[in-house]
Amino acid sequence: MRQAQKEITVATSGQGLYEISATAHAFTRESGIGIGQLTAFCRHTSASLVIQENADPDVQRDLVAFFRRLVPDGDPLFVHTMEGPDDMPAHVKSALTQTSLTIPIHNGNLVLGTWQGLYLFEHRRQPHQRKIVLHVLGA
Repeated sequence: MRQAQKEITVATSGQGLYEISATAHAFTRESGIGIGQLTAFCRHTSASLVIQENADPDVQRDLVAFFRRLVPDGDPLFVHTMEGPDDMPAHVKSALTQTSLTIPIHNGNLVLGTWQGLYLFEHRRQPHQRKIVLHVLGA
């Protein structure tokens, strides 16, 4: 078994999905691992990771709109507003999605479906520098 790890930084400009598939594919190929798995881990509590359609940008827009409706900024239910009205809603959105994803590797490539992409899902309105750890394990 071999393994490799890399931390990447994703600059966000506010709420939305930021595709990191190309970076994950390149890291996987460079690792030389033919069969195994890639784990992607988001080192934040107000952003998350999702695998989602990458062909139609309306899917990404609709996901952001759905989560805004599901967990609206400024909801009086929330006490934790230390960093603004989007603070606690961002934590809830992160809890409803995932901070870690595992993707199989076959023949040195990530086994994503034709229309699947790996995304950082930014839940805050302000720009951030998000850290994602990519880790491959296999042979």
